[in-house]
Amino acid sequence: ATSSQGLALMHEMLYIASGLRCPIVMAVVNRALSAPINIHCDHSDMMGSRDCGWIQIFCENVQEAYDWTIQAFKLSEDLDVLLPVAVNLDGFTISHAMEDVRVLGDGEVEGFLPTRKIKYKMDPDNPMTFGALVPPDYYFEVKRQQEEAMRVAREKYRSAVKEYASLSGRPYDYFHKFMVEDADVALICMGSTAGIARVVARKLRGEGEKVGVLKPWLFRPFPAKELLEALENVKALVVLDRACSFGAPCAPLCGDVIASLFKEERLLPVLNGIYGLGGREITPGEVEELFNLGLKAARTGKLEEKIKFVGVRE
Repeated sequence: ATSSQGLALMHEMLYIASGLRCPIVMAVVNRALSAPINIHCDHSDMMGSRDCGWIQIFCENVQEAYDWTIQAFKLSEDLDVLLPVAVNLDGFTISHAMEDVRVLGDGEVEGFLPTRKIKYKMDPDNPMTFGALVPPDYYFEVKRQQEEAMRVAREKYRSAVKEYASLSGRPYDYFHKFMVEDADVALICMGSTAGIARVVARKLRGEGEKVGVLKPWLFRPFPAKELLEALENVKALVVLDRACSFGAPCAPLCGDVIASLFKEERLLPVLNGIYGLGGREITPGEVEELFNLGLKAARTGKLEEKIKFVGVRE
């Protein structure tokens, strides 16, 4: 497990772990990066390493952190995948929370995770070289194989969550969908903030507004096709990022959402809300304001502003 500066200090090793196809599962307790010094929650640490070749999953609560850690081993150790997995949980909000957790028995977990098969290992009778220098003739092919493994991982992910659901009774998917089927506006966010968003969405539904919440569990590989299917009827989007990509047109999650839409020539108003940096809490009132901006965009087809820094002093 690691967090914040610890993850940043091992940035070099993240690429090595994925490049050597090491089936590692690592909990990442998401916290802000210095400077200035801050120990509280945001997603800047993992977003700085989002392209390092790790499968990345984001959890909303303690139960999900438990469940995803078990499922991550199933995915990581699959011989057709062999990629490291980062299981992300919000610093303090989840990592220091006291919640009821339904745990599986040791035998159930062992049945779900069979004895790991090791295809390539240190064997004196069959010596191999690991981590060798790879010149331009072959380096590109190695990287292409990693990308192919990521594509395979997306499909293996689906089978892993189905098997885990039959064992635990807790179904998972690429996303948690809340009232998005007929929504005019969907708010997309990862991590613990999704709970607040659902509370506000339920309130607005009671007032006759057609809004919903889409919470991605899987961030890498990004499920673009499934995202578009989930948002088939939506007229405007609000995408919340708990990180800032300095100098970019938008923050990381929003960038992936917009790219997914653009590839299929689907143009929607997309408001990017950047929030919660350094542990600042987002309030239900602020979430409601974002929904209202999205509803206005759904009616007019236009946004007054495309990036909004939520809850920050101007």
